[in-house]
Amino acid sequence: MYSAPDSCRGRCHEAFDAHHSCHCNDRCADFGNCCADHESLCHEGFSGRGDAITDAELLTVSEQIYAADINRAQKEDIILNSQSHVSSSETDDQVDRCPEPLYSHVNEQLFSKPTYAAFIRLLDNYERATGHCEEVTDRERAEQDDFLRTIMDTPVLKTLYAFLHSKNRYGSEEEFVADLKNMWFGLYSRSSAEGDSSGFEHVFSGEVKKGQVSGFHNWIRFYLQEKAGLVNYYSYNYDGPWESYPDVLGLQFNWDGYYKEVGSAFIGSSPEFEFALYSLCFISRPGKVCRLSLGGYPLGIQTYSWTKSTYGDGKKFIATAYVASSNRN
Repeated sequence: MYSAPDSCRGRCHEAFDAHHSCHCNDRCADFGNCCADHESLCHEGFSGRGDAITDAELLTVSEQIYAADINRAQKEDIILNSQSHVSSSETDDQVDRCPEPLYSHVNEQLFSKPTYAAFIRLLDNYERATGHCEEVTDRERAEQDDFLRTIMDTPVLKTLYAFLHSKNRYGSEEEFVADLKNMWFGLYSRSSAEGDSSGFEHVFSGEVKKGQVSGFHNWIRFYLQEKAGLVNYYSYNYDGPWESYPDVLGLQFNWDGYYKEVGSAFIGSSPEFEFALYSLCFISRPGKVCRLSLGGYPLGIQTYSWTKSTYGDGKKFIATAYVASSNRN
């Protein structure tokens, strides 16, 4: 016989289910039907799967991850030609104000580093137009596994795992890696096609939906597409305060005929660094701005869950993750 749960453990922010006697979603307090432990388990930053992660802890661990990024670009590795700055009110006019490429120079020896090489191998695995089912081959699954194995050998992911393990979010590295693979690479449907998208595709590789660029928040992908003549850089609306890499840039561009009104990207970060920060924020502050600190400067990262399908015991896929200064997805 079915027994409805009477606790919010493992159920925070779940969708309403009329079969349950008490609820754990964001509006249960409005209807007076929250479970008794909702407040203690589901306050901001807590998913019900471990100990609460405080704002202060996020500032500390993000600085630790920043310091651990030994594969980041050095100042001489990347020369940007940012050219024309625009205001937020000018980002929707689709005017190309920059006659030259964004990247004047990138030391491509970076791309021979194991995590970069494993990341780049993933980028050609996707059909960018939503509405087309993604056919995942055995080779592509092996590339996903190789990427996860490779980044788990870095100080960045070891720092992230140690923190999440200390907060009782994961009992083992194997559990952590399996969850990363599901939340990032698990397929879901952004349109009528079955399995036409994933968090990784959206955030790192980029998609096209309803005639516009969606996602596409990675500097390596941008550089490679610009080098291939497929990206036309238009302008920038935000340049972060960092004097070394990683830095942050908010920018406008055309991707092979499709416009990105406001994008945001780390510049010069390693793939594992971005992957770690986005994962940290998705796990600790899903659907909210996650307040971090990098080299003494504040940074916000916004993540959203995909709410229309789940994996495992009701866990959510990543819908998007991006630096929040651009206020776009």
